[in-house]
Amino acid sequence: MGDLWVMSGECVLGWARRGPDWCSRLPAALSPVPGPVAVIGARYDDSPVGPYLELSVAEPARLGLRTGMCVTTMAVSSPRARAACRERWDLPAEIAAMRWSAEGEERSLVWEEREIVLRARPRGPWLPAVMPLRSLQSGAAGPVVVPRRFGSRLRLAEVDVDVPAGDSFASLRGRHAGAMTAGARMVTRPARRPAGMLSSIPLRVRQVVPGPEPAGLTATMVGVRAYGSVG
Repeated sequence: MGDLWVMSGECVLGWARRGPDWCSRLPAALSPVPGPVAVIGARYDDSPVGPYLELSVAEPARLGLRTGMCVTTMAVSSPRARAACRERWDLPAEIAAMRWSAEGEERSLVWEEREIVLRARPRGPWLPAVMPLRSLQSGAAGPVVVPRRFGSRLRLAEVDVDVPAGDSFASLRGRHAGAMTAGARMVTRPARRPAGMLSSIPLRVRQVVPGPEPAGLTATMVGVRAYGSVG
């Protein structure tokens, strides 16, 4: 698959405020950083493992002096995408049945087992956007840094997150500021172990209390037909 991982498609992003009962899922090697949680829904039309859907939750985090977003929950509709995410970048990908839909300018993604719905309505004009991104993850061999580069047409949006009562993400329920993208292209480099001065600063290892196991993570998959209505 090569060193660079290139994907294209469209996505919606909501910056969700954490409620008082929010339980962080950051690994012990990373430290929390104040700020909202990113809730991301994506439809990838093209990737090295083919088309797939993704819903992920990322928390702001710090590794030494490096800051970035740590994906702490990820659901994907493709077994090959799950394997690649885990093996290449220590992303906590799980298989889930998902459905992407488009009604006019509105986009939505449904995580069917957990009945989580991410829905975005655009506000304002399309603008070009190019930006570097950094993911901080941690696996069995320790923390890694994942450099990314993102380019797209971007539009501000209102993003509604609907989560059933009793779900571990219930505190993210509500309407949030966010964005929609079209013609998105994401280039992800291989994960690398932190090195140099930035990684030499001692970190206080946090005590992580395991939260409840998310319900509904099954091997059921909705394939390309799940979002065929988008065109």
